[in-house]
Parts: sequence; C-alpha cells; structure tokens
Amino acid sequence: MIWQGRLDGEELLYHRIFQRVREESDYGNISHNDFVIHGFAVDEGVKRNNGRTGAKEAPDFIRKNMSNFPVILPDFSLLDFGNITCNDSDLEKTQKYLCDKVAKVLQNRGKSIVLGGGHEVTYAHYSGIRKAFPDQKIGIINIDAHFDNRQPENGIGASSGTGFWQIAQEGEIHSLHIGIQKNSNTLKLFDTAHQLKMKYILADELFFENLPSIYERINELADSVDHLYLTICMDVFNAAIAPGVSASAYNGIFADSVFLHFYRHILKNKKLLALDVAEVNPAFDIQERTARLAASLVNEWFMI
Repeated sequence: MIWQGRLDGEELLYHRIFQRVREESDYGNISHNDFVIHGFAVDEGVKRNNGRTGAKEAPDFIRKNMSNFPVILPDFSLLDFGNITCNDSDLEKTQKYLCDKVAKVLQNRGKSIVLGGGHEVTYAHYSGIRKAFPDQKIGIINIDAHFDNRQPENGIGASSGTGFWQIAQEGEIHSLHIGIQKNSNTLKLFDTAHQLKMKYILADELFFENLPSIYERINELADSVDHLYLTICMDVFNAAIAPGVSASAYNGIFADSVFLHFYRHILKNKKLLALDVAEVNPAFDIQERTARLAASLVNEWFMI
C-alpha cells in the first residue's frame, strides 16, 4: 500500500494526505477543484534522448513521499487514477493515452497533476490541456535547465528533449523557461528558442534582488493567456538536493527562499490548472531526496 503515513486521528484537524486520497477509475466522479493525479511511469523518451533510464519507477516513490504531509486546507480533495505505462516502446501511443485522460480531468473541472516519468510528459500533458480547451490560449511555465526544443531525430522520433519543438509545430507557443543553464544548451538550442519565441530566465538570474523582474516576467505570460500549465524538470536542481535525476547538474538551482518566492507566486495564479514533475530517477536517488523534493513541490500547490 503506497498511500500510508502517521495516523494522529480521524478528525479533520489531524488529517494527512494519505487520509484524503481516493483511488479512482471513473472520471465522472471528479468534482470542481479536485486535485487529480496520474502517474506517468514512462522513460522511453529519456532512453531515446540518451539519458539515464529509471524515471519510469518514480511515480510511486513520489506518492510515498507525499503521503505524510499534513492537510492544510479543509476542503482539500485528491483523486488518484493510477499509473500509465509504456511497455511496448510506443511512446507516441502512451502520450496520446495520457492526453485523453488529462482532457477528461479538465473537462470535469479538476486540477491535473502528473507524476513523471521522463520529461516527454510535457507534450502529453500539454496536449491534454489543448484538447480540453481547443480554442483558448495556454501558457507554459517550464522550470528546467534545458529548453527541450530539439527536433526529433530521423529513425528515433520524439524524446524527453523534443517536447517544446513538438508543441511549436502545432501553433504559436506561449512559454517561459526558468532556470535555463548556459552549459546545458547548445547555441543551436538557444537559437531555436529565439526563433520559436520561447521566453527564458537563466539560472544565473535567479537571485533575491531580481525577484521583481522575475515576477514581472511571470505575470506578463500569465496575463497574455487563458490557462497556465507548470512543468518542473527535477534536473534544474543542484545535484546535492536532487541527485536522482536523468541528467544531474552540479551547478543547478536550490529550493531556497528565492525559488520558493517565485514558485509560490506561480502557484497562486488562478489560471494555473495543471502541474507535473519530471525526471525523478529512483535508481540514482540518495535517501529519496529527489522524490521527497518533487513531492514537496506538488504539496506546495495543495497549500495555496
């Protein structure tokens, strides 16, 4: 049993997340503002991108680390629709499957959470939002060291590094990428970002005195779209706090007060309706630090 934790009592004031999770299979049971989880137990895209595989094992590790957090808001409700897997290497079919599930969540006015899995989850999650709101403008905030805007290679296809290129092929892209590392993206990827009008904030720009500018950039995107989708690649974080990822970063960012200021600013936006965490790799994690951090990032949304 994954959803378990310390039982202090059954009264609402004692509740922890494991006491409020409902495992579901019927999308008709979703109510307005329910948080709805899908696990994307897939790392085929990481494999295609020559990354360290193992992220497909992450969803249950993240659930486990979410379980014992206290419930802060009295009307909190969390539904878990289980894991989606890719056992036949057909990533495209699996992405379409998640897309359809996410669309059902949003059409029933739930809030979509996906626990990755590789960052190939981005294209699938975004596609589900787009399917639910085909005529509305969707803004994407990507907290990541990488642009993930590679063009798919012939004979290989889509991967964990192609999501934003794929999205851009379907129309104008509205995105802000926070935490981009100069040593993690070639000049070609920067050039592609500029051509596709992908806005970005470098990791070097994430310091306290620059928070007003960061807020302004976030607000600028949010004000220009109808809905917001937040995707977090755990390899944006320093290897000391996130060792269990597909591509570790010695100079990644920290989940410090600066990060939490702008992260919570995003979560407070009423247009936010979908969030995912990607690239947690339990095979390389230490003391489940990365899974715990990913769980904490999701839990922040539960407290807003």
